[in-house]
Amino acid sequence: MEKAKQLIQVSFDESDNVSRVTVNPHQFQVGPSFYEDFALRGIRVDRVEPGSIFCTFTVPPRLIDRDGKLAAGAIANLIDIVGNALVYRLNQPMNVSVNMCISYLSNAKLHDELEVTSRLLGKIGAVSGTSIIIKNKASGDIIAEGRHSLFSKL
Repeated sequence: MEKAKQLIQVSFDESDNVSRVTVNPHQFQVGPSFYEDFALRGIRVDRVEPGSIFCTFTVPPRLIDRDGKLAAGAIANLIDIVGNALVYRLNQPMNVSVNMCISYLSNAKLHDELEVTSRLLGKIGAVSGTSIIIKNKASGDIIAEGRHSLFSKL
């Protein structure tokens, strides 16, 4: 338990950085939200094919953990967003994640260029399934593999 407490303990500098963030959630916002700007800035869609999306993402300083590696939450976020983008339909209600399963297989470091690929596994009624692979472009190592099930209002 002590080791777990040490791992999640926040330093003064980290706390100070977070306290300086200004977010006004009740104001109408034009442009990207804080979340979109923080978590998604830098993702590039390289190619879209029927049932597939191919993206590139370079690991930025804002998404690394204390060990200098891409944070697990950032990986989960990439899997969520790119999996959802594959089944999103313009002018339709947003899809809701029903289930997400992620295998963390390797690490990505600051400035590593990642290839994020999403493929449609299938659709039954209002539920779609996608498979997302995050791979290091230089080494070819698979960083993570995820399965994402989404519900879409018909």
